Amino acid sequence: MANSEHLALLQAGAVRWTEWRQTNPQIAPDLSTANLQQNNLRGANLQGANLSRVDLSYALLVRANLSRADLSSANLHQAKLSDANLSSANFSVANLSQAVLIQADLSHVNLIGSDLSGAKLRGAILAKANLIGTDLSGADLRDADLGEGKLIRSNLSFANLISAHLSTADFSEANLYEAEIIGAYLYKANFYKANLHKAHLGSAYLFRANLTEADLRGADLSWANLVNANLGGANLSGANLRGAKLNGANLNGANLQDAIMPSLEVCK
Repeated sequence: MANSEHLALLQAGAVRWTEWRQTNPQIAPDLSTANLQQNNLRGANLQGANLSRVDLSYALLVRANLSRADLSSANLHQAKLSDANLSSANFSVANLSQAVLIQADLSHVNLIGSDLSGAKLRGAILAKANLIGTDLSGADLRDADLGEGKLIRSNLSFANLISAHLSTADFSEANLYEAEIIGAYLYKANFYKANLHKAHLGSAYLFRANLTEADLRGADLSWANLVNANLGGANLSGANLRGAKLNGANLNGANLQDAIMPSLEVCK
């Protein structure tokens, strides 16, 4: 239950709220379960606030500071969070479906089990974020930084990851069905048992990536860099590997039935 005084101060306007926060930096605002639907909180200082189970759907939070805030089970459906500071915040089991998070800072954030389906995350920073079991289906992550992110068993089907930075990210057992991963940087990324069926990985940098037992049926890997990648036991039936670099790659036990293979010159 929200602290009535804290809620009244927030609703009194940006000037009053800012003054109170500057005067009382030691107080962590308690706004839990409050109905802040469609509120204009642009640039608001909500650092460290308790916003668990709050309704912020359709709210305006552009450039707001929500770092280290607790937004577990919060509703942020279609909220606008572009350029917001969300670093180290807790969004576990939160609803961020269709939220706008363009160029937002989500580094070290906890998004376990959250719903980011259809969210706009273009250019967002999600480095070292915990996205285990997160629904990112249809999300726009173009040019986003997910380096060292944990995306185990996450749903990225039909997601846009074009030119994204995904170095050492863990996608083990994740669903990337028909995901757009063209030109992405995937150095040492882990795709163990991941579903990459019909995924688009053209020109992706997969140097030393782990694709053990991954489902790559019908995937487009044309001109991808798979040097020293581990494709042991992977299903590459019908995959397009035209122009791909495979020197040093492990293909032991891989299914290459009907796959389009690169020329010998490319493999050297």
